[in-house]
Amino acid sequence: MFSNNDEAVINKKLPKELLLRIFSFLDVVTLCRCAQVSRAWNVLALDGSNWQRIDLFDFQRDIEGRVVENISKRCGGFLRKLSLRGCLGVGDNALRTFAQNCRNIEVLNLNGCTKITDATCTSLSKFCSKLRHLDLASCTSITNLSLKALSEGCPLLEQLNISWCDQVTKDGIQALVRGCGGLRALFLKGCTQLEDEALKYIGAHCPELVTLNLQTCLQITDDGLITICRGCHKLQSLCASGCCNITDAILNALGQNCPRLRILEVARCSQLTDVGFTTLARNCHELEKMDLEECVQITDSTLIQLSIHCPRLQVLSLSHCELITDDGIRHLGNGACAHDRLEVIELDNCPLITDASLEHLKSCHSLERIELYDCQQITRAGIKRLRTHLPNIKVHAYFAPVTPPPSVGGSRQRFCRCCIIL
Repeated sequence: MFSNNDEAVINKKLPKELLLRIFSFLDVVTLCRCAQVSRAWNVLALDGSNWQRIDLFDFQRDIEGRVVENISKRCGGFLRKLSLRGCLGVGDNALRTFAQNCRNIEVLNLNGCTKITDATCTSLSKFCSKLRHLDLASCTSITNLSLKALSEGCPLLEQLNISWCDQVTKDGIQALVRGCGGLRALFLKGCTQLEDEALKYIGAHCPELVTLNLQTCLQITDDGLITICRGCHKLQSLCASGCCNITDAILNALGQNCPRLRILEVARCSQLTDVGFTTLARNCHELEKMDLEECVQITDSTLIQLSIHCPRLQVLSLSHCELITDDGIRHLGNGACAHDRLEVIELDNCPLITDASLEHLKSCHSLERIELYDCQQITRAGIKRLRTHLPNIKVHAYFAPVTPPPSVGGSRQRFCRCCIIL
């Protein structure tokens, strides 16, 4: 199995401690290859100290439970970070062995490991008290029992992703936050059973919360989110896209209570208006990314306020905001964020936008991408002029065919518009 290289010059000249340090910079594949060079390198490569961070995503189709068990026995207390994202073959039994052997684990990614159940969280609770980041997204068998277990055994938990775990209810959230008050990031995307009561528990017990994702939590209303704003003043990122019941009251609460807000995603929240965004912009000056897709009531007034009060804005989505005009883009292009900050602007299906908007964006030297799908009044010539000023920009647009399509069998055949990426 091994070549006769144990007496090689490198092994004689360099102390084992230094060789071990060099090996610590190698990835999993390279370590395994080095382990086959010689007996001496086998010992060095498989030393537990080299296996503190392991990401097996690239091998997800080949990873089975026994592989995880063997890794846990090899790494033991050295392992701090493990990603099993997408490893469909890993189940509760393997993760119980893992938890028993790797009690110093701090970051664990089980995203898409659909075989696991509450039993895994029970094991983590029992043996892994140092756990700080846990990703259980799309582990659809997870229930309130898992959150209760984590609350009891993992008090240091700072980040939890239970997106698409749609069996979780307010009772699970209540149990979780009572034992994990230091939560800084909570991802609840697609947890469709969650109601305002769940958010009230979070607002009352998680003052350190920085990131909250509630996308498509359809039962959420103003009442729950206002409680979050009042209890979580450090909030920097909020995703409420698809929460169609929320109104300007949320934007007012954010403006009054969360001045550090950097990211706001409220796509498809059609009740939000210029009035709410005016309050938000005037109070949240650190905004960097805003997704306002299908906020159909907003007008140029919102863009005027953002251009005046939000100098750090980098990404702005206004797709399907059909009341936006060239005048709003003109203010944005002349705003504080335009020259050095604005990187992405999405204007899909904004029918009032014309080539004049592209002229207004010429001074946005940091602009990397602009989306113009189904902007009927945008022309190739307008895009070409923009590219003379911003040669590296990516422009995505639709254009109708220049010539009429040919007749087929006596009737005119219909053609889809073609996608042009310039």
